[in-house]
Amino acid sequence: MSTVPGELWECPLDVSALAWESVGAAVTASRELAARRGSAGDVATTPDLIRCSFAAVERLLVDGRTPEVWAPLSGFFEAADGWVRLHGNYPHHAAAITAAYDVTERADLERVLASTPAAEIEATITGHRGIATVVRTPDEWRAHPHGAATADEPWTTTTTTRERSPLRPAGAAMEGLRVLDLTRVIAGPTCSQLLACLGADVLRVDPPQRPELLDAHLSNGMGKRSTELDLRTDAARLHELVATADVVLLGYRPGSLAPFGLDPQTLAADRPDLIIASLSAWGEGGPWAQRSGFDSIVQAASGIAVRCGSADRPGALPVQALDHASGYRMAAGVMSLLAQGRGGIVRVSLLGAARDLLAAPVVDRPLLPSTDCVVQVDSPYGPLTTVPPPITLEGRTLEQPVAGYASAPAAWA
Repeated sequence: MSTVPGELWECPLDVSALAWESVGAAVTASRELAARRGSAGDVATTPDLIRCSFAAVERLLVDGRTPEVWAPLSGFFEAADGWVRLHGNYPHHAAAITAAYDVTERADLERVLASTPAAEIEATITGHRGIATVVRTPDEWRAHPHGAATADEPWTTTTTTRERSPLRPAGAAMEGLRVLDLTRVIAGPTCSQLLACLGADVLRVDPPQRPELLDAHLSNGMGKRSTELDLRTDAARLHELVATADVVLLGYRPGSLAPFGLDPQTLAADRPDLIIASLSAWGEGGPWAQRSGFDSIVQAASGIAVRCGSADRPGALPVQALDHASGYRMAAGVMSLLAQGRGGIVRVSLLGAARDLLAAPVVDRPLLPSTDCVVQVDSPYGPLTTVPPPITLEGRTLEQPVAGYASAPAAWA
């Protein structure tokens, strides 16, 4: 795809190139896959579609209602010797924060943390299985044990296994292909939404004891079906779905699904023709490999928050670009393997996206004018005003309705 035509957002880092190139990789891979399947049609993107899709949650309206993007216990907090960033959007993560400091209101938490060293806050909340990080400079992150251990890891890697059965001709790149989606929040669901809108049968599976946030489901649920399975009792059913899937997307902490035989290595050994996309926050090696993380937390830990902040406080990227860009790189990796006719494992990390962004030179480009790209789609929760995936086919966007959360049987269509 061509070089970045201009700035999509104002930012001290080249987040526009990160977004443009990640979507470009998905455009290229979808063209190759469509050509392999005998499907004609111009596949493209536009700056406005990319800009809007990277802010899907922020642009969402649910029957006229604006979602709350951040919970009260999420965000930056000043510590005794710096800053920390917490993530409390999910109830169990908010509960970990309140258990760690015996407070429920943000103002009370701010008072407690203001007299506590940042490193102690990080250790205390993560010790309660919550999500927190010290806000570090890029140099501090490079010196951190995990930063040093992962410094040379690429954002994405692909290893191939054996040849797959030839794909049948189809009218769309992903038509007739089955995608089992075991991801959450933004990055993985962004990948699966694009694959669904390109024709795949996507079945997303969530645990009933920790359901997805409804607004997150609505912001990237186009074209998918949603079901719940408890691995403690329904692992056999999930393995039956894996046995007939073409693609499995994994987005849980590295190692967390290994006891159920659902880690990338076991899946690839059992099904060498399977395509597996494995997403992690921090990569799959190093001391933080099994730590939970989110886009905002990786930004804060890696130095992005400092680069985007002021002398007085840290800041953030204009959109959660690590998530969205990683989702499109996942989709590109999946479609590339399908186009090659190979099974394999695609690995993507949010930290890898952060490293690439921090290492990229800042290019001075004009800020492009902004045009909104919202569409109207149906859902059981009322009409949605939302944004389509950032890919067009013959100039048409690819939006589809959003089905009800946990409304489908645990079976392929």
